[in-house]
Parts: sequence; structure tokens; C-alpha cells
Amino acid sequence: MGNTETKSRGGEALSPAAEVKSAVTGFMNDFRDFKDELNQRFQKQEERLTMLDRKSHTPQRPALATAMDAEAPHQKAFNAYLRTGEDDGLRGLEIEGKSMSTAVNSDGGYLVDPQTADTIKSVLHTTASIRAIANVVNVEATSFDVLFDSAEMGAGWADETSATTETGTSNIERITIPLHELSALPKASQRLLDDSAFDIEGWLAGRIADKFARAEASAFVSGDGVDKPKGFLTYTSADAGTEVWGELGHVRSGADGAFDAANPADAIVDLVYALGAEFRANATFVMNSKTAGAVRKLKDADGRFLWSDGLAAGEPARLMGYPVLIAEDMPDIASWAPAIAFGDFAAGYTVAERPDLRVLRDPFSAKPHVLFYATKRVGGDVSDFNAIKLLKFAV
Repeated sequence: MGNTETKSRGGEALSPAAEVKSAVTGFMNDFRDFKDELNQRFQKQEERLTMLDRKSHTPQRPALATAMDAEAPHQKAFNAYLRTGEDDGLRGLEIEGKSMSTAVNSDGGYLVDPQTADTIKSVLHTTASIRAIANVVNVEATSFDVLFDSAEMGAGWADETSATTETGTSNIERITIPLHELSALPKASQRLLDDSAFDIEGWLAGRIADKFARAEASAFVSGDGVDKPKGFLTYTSADAGTEVWGELGHVRSGADGAFDAANPADAIVDLVYALGAEFRANATFVMNSKTAGAVRKLKDADGRFLWSDGLAAGEPARLMGYPVLIAEDMPDIASWAPAIAFGDFAAGYTVAERPDLRVLRDPFSAKPHVLFYATKRVGGDVSDFNAIKLLKFAV
């Protein structure tokens, strides 16, 4: 038989089992040393890459500050421009790697920073204006087209054997809403602008929003469409049921310049049901405060008031269950005056506007004051004549 024993490194004989164990132990020690060496090499390589990355890249923003810092450069540069006229920070400004297009346009002015612009938009949307209930769209062009089917497409029944007759075709109307320039010109003293405690953005946003809101509210109701939006009361009207496309339908109050003495509430009921059922679900009454004071006194045949105040803060009053918008630009009750409107204004009136708002600083025209010429482009027009009805105070 062959010899089954071997000798250890010290000269002692080892059994086969001990020899295998010794070999495995040696292999594991060698592998561990190799692994440690690799880890050290990888760590050194990673340190070198990190140093290169720091040299070629700017430090990353903290995660919690990302959303806020995105607008901070624009706001800071805009603040400097308003106070001193320094516009270097606004030229070529980029946010999140995209150009903000802040260069002076053909009309002059710089884009308002996002925070100030949002404040102005918030005021415009919450003010007592047709904008609050109309269809508002943002556009990049100089006009906005509304396509409307003013005639129903024909339909018919058919069977397998009878000849099919030709049905009527729809009539597509195109309403083009041009955008007009709306401007405001607030002014402040240079001494006030030099005061670092003065909130220039907040002050400017409030003044611009107030001017814009009043101008818009008037134009959306009675604007003539010349360099301004066209108001819905600018269009002619006809007795409900006889109006054609391009006219608004109206009902009469039953008395000249007043409600009917015997049945004053009937005119409100007639106005509601003169509007098509498809528009009533989203309809709103529009009138000024003086007219509202007269309407809220009306009662039905059972002596119940037609008017009810909102149950929660900020909720509009309701007339026959429909919300009421108080728009002070609506006419007072007078002979043949369309003092009350009722309709689905989201379908019946469209406000189109460009999202950008620009400001140009003028320190020369009103010394020692500084003028701020703020502009935006907005248009408005009736987009569906069937969606709005009027109450005229006439027999």
C-alpha cells in the first residue's frame, strides 16, 4: 500500500484531512489579503474621482432648498432692478438651465419675478370680475380662436332596406379673440425705494393688481373691443327665443325701469328658464350691489325670499339656488337697462391672456419719482351667445 501520510512544514507527518484543512486555511488567508488590497485600490480611485468632480462642478443645492432657490435669482435680480435700475442680473438670467427670456422686448420691460406675478394673478382671479366665472386660457399667440357649432348636425333613423336620406350639416362658427395691451403706471419716490425695509415687490404687486382688476372688470362687461376686450353687454339683444347668432336673448321685467308691481319675482323665474337646461347647471347671476339690494327683497308666492346668503365664509349668496356674482360694472336698474345677467359664463365668455407680465422702470418722466410701466396682454369676448341671458327692465 502507498504511504498516506505527508509531512508538515515542521517536518511532522500530517494526515490527509489535516493537510486539506491546512490548504484551505492558507487559501482563505491569501484571499482575504487580496480582497483588502482591492478595497484599498477602489477607495483611492473613488477619492481621486471625487476630487476631480469637485473641481469641475459647482456644489449641489440642498434638497430642501431646491424649489425655493429656483426662483430666488430672478427675484433678487428683479428687486435690484426696481430699486436702482441695475439690470445686469436680469440679462441672460437662467433658472433650472432654461432661459427666462428676460431681455427687453419691442415694447420694453422685464419679466416680473414668479412670486410677484403669482400674487397679481391671485388677486385678479379672486376679485369681483367676470374673470372669476369665465373660461380663462393662456396663449402664446396674439389672438385666440374659439370654434363653435352654432347649428345641430342632422340625424335620422334607418333600417336595412329603406334608402337613407341626407341629414343637415353643422355650422361651425369661428370667434377670434385678439389680445390687447393692458397697462398700469404706479410710481414711488426714490427715497422710498432706497429704504431696504420697504417691500417693493409687495407694493408693486398690489398697485398693479388693483389697476388691472378694475380695468379688466369694466372691459369684460361693457368694453367696445377697440384696444380692449369686448364686453358681453356690448352685443345687441332680442326677446328670448327670437335671438339669432351674434345676439343675446333677454326677458323683460314687466315694468319700465322697475320690477312688476304685482308679481316682481316672476321676472327672475322667467330669466332662469329662458336659459337652456344644458347651461343652467353651471349658471351664475351677475349684478351690481345696488341691484342686489333690490333683488334680495323679492319673495315668491308663498312669501319666501328668493335670495339666501352664503352659509360659509367666502361662499357666494344665492338667488333661486344659483350663485350671485356682484360686479359693480353692471348697470343700475333703469329703463331698458340689462341690469341682471344669468348664464354659464364658463361656456359663454372666454378670457385669453399671455402668462407673462413685464415692468419697465422709468426714473426720468416724473422726477423725483420713479414710474413703473407694467404691461400684460389680455383679450375677452363672448364665445357662446346661447349661454348668457339678460333681464331688461322694460314692459
